[in-house]
Amino acid sequence: MHNQTLILIQCQDAVGLVANISNTLAKYQLNIVTMREYVDEEANKFFVRVVCNGIVPEQKQLSDSLAEVLPPSAQIQINPNNRKKIVVLVTKEHHCLADILVRQHFETWGAEVQAVIGNYESLRSFTEKFDIPFHCISHENLTKETFEKQLIEQIQNYNFDYIILAKFMRILSPQFVSTFENKLVNIHHSFLPAFIGANPYKQAHARGVKIIGATAHFVTDQLDEGPIIVQDIRHVNHTYTVKDMVTAGKEIEKAVLSRAIRLLSEDRVMRNDYKTIVFE
Repeated sequence: MHNQTLILIQCQDAVGLVANISNTLAKYQLNIVTMREYVDEEANKFFVRVVCNGIVPEQKQLSDSLAEVLPPSAQIQINPNNRKKIVVLVTKEHHCLADILVRQHFETWGAEVQAVIGNYESLRSFTEKFDIPFHCISHENLTKETFEKQLIEQIQNYNFDYIILAKFMRILSPQFVSTFENKLVNIHHSFLPAFIGANPYKQAHARGVKIIGATAHFVTDQLDEGPIIVQDIRHVNHTYTVKDMVTAGKEIEKAVLSRAIRLLSEDRVMRNDYKTIVFE
């Protein structure tokens, strides 16, 4: 966002908020290029993402000026880092990690991988081809508490905005999730109806599923029930074998995860309790 200012605001809703924001920005000679707003009427909450031409040297001064015309306790962000740093957690599946590393290599998005951490060595050689640090922390013969303690210590060696679970096949404890609250993003398959446990694609094939999907979401204490960032589907039919379904599932998973990371890196996602506001 060269020569532009990005402003993110969420607060209680009130009459005249758009006018108040616009008038304040005009005083700083900021010309609004895009303003996307949303009101959650049930919660009486207001969300807005504003992009302006021009840069304000004194961001705190602008923030204070906006706070004066907004309801109390308004959350205001001005020009958050537009190149998000991420740490990627993996197990053995490579498809999501490969997509992330290739996109970074060709600089096709505003995300920068700081490190890849796996509980197996399987993806070390691939990761290191991109000159990205890889750390293996095995869960074998360790208690869940000890494993997660070592994992937390390794993650905290890096500065990051988000931790991406790129098919990291471990259920994380509430303690781990709370340590990185609002920073954990997961990807998983979505079937209608839902199939849990081992071999979900085999179950889906046996039941003649017609839709394969994937969901990228924030991680919370409720397994696979965190606020959804992106979902998508692909239609399948009776000619698909289990292998075909697995292949289609991997394609949709990596597409959905990359889209979620792109949205996060562009600051287009705002948390709203159990939901998200996504300004695409």
